[in-house]
Amino acid sequence: MDLLLLFFLPLASCLLPLAAYHTRAVHRMGQGGIPKFLQKPGDMMQTRPFLLRIGVVACAVVLTLCGAFVTRTRTSRSIPAASDAPPPRVIVLDAGHGGIDGGCSSAAGDVEKDINLAILLDLRELLRASGYTVVVTRDTDRSIHDEGVEGIANQKGSDMDNRLAIFNSAEGALCVSIHQNQFTDPQYSGAQMFYSDTNRESAVLAEALQQQFVAFLQPDNTRQTKLCGKELFLCYYSKNPTVMCECGFLSNPDEAARLVTPEYQRQVAFTIYAALVQYTAQGH
Repeated sequence: MDLLLLFFLPLASCLLPLAAYHTRAVHRMGQGGIPKFLQKPGDMMQTRPFLLRIGVVACAVVLTLCGAFVTRTRTSRSIPAASDAPPPRVIVLDAGHGGIDGGCSSAAGDVEKDINLAILLDLRELLRASGYTVVVTRDTDRSIHDEGVEGIANQKGSDMDNRLAIFNSAEGALCVSIHQNQFTDPQYSGAQMFYSDTNRESAVLAEALQQQFVAFLQPDNTRQTKLCGKELFLCYYSKNPTVMCECGFLSNPDEAARLVTPEYQRQVAFTIYAALVQYTAQGH
């Protein structure tokens, strides 16, 4: 029985949130069918390949944990008690900007802060359904500066200090700051992960996220993870593994049109979720 649980629980942790989304999507549609969040707007991505990728992630998690089980049982004749297992990883999610700080915007006027928040809320739901403890910097459209602070610059400084305090509030937490990118040339597109070398695990987490974006959503994305300095305050000063996840370019009209849709936002959330599940399952 213990062996069966060890095999099926990781699989369930990946698929149960997906099943929950499917149930809600079918209910909203009023009839049976394929949930819209598994389809890219304009049929740019077929449902079957995306489901296959989801299955690959689930299988990878299962195989990783089963491999760990085999290794342990070679040196021990008993399966460790549940109390010996490490506690679930705490995940800290940050929706960049908020309140008076809208971040960047698309040519159509879509504001970054709203996209960041929508992705965070979907991602939080997935992670919670899989048993993770999730802490967020904001779950509404607001700045989190201290009460009584006046002036935009002072409010922004207080806001960033408070976000950093949340990032550092749980030792060993995984921290992901969700953002959208922008550039003067609209041809550029694709997700890119930024990290600091102040925590050696940040580079590993950044690579895991980058690979999942390529595998799930952006097969033509050739961007590499990028080392940052003090200019990315949260990444540099966080004590925990931290990545700034730039999900795409609002300056690219085609990508911006996708990023503002709930369907694509849910796909981005699932991509980040899959990377975090795989990362934690591999023992990081």
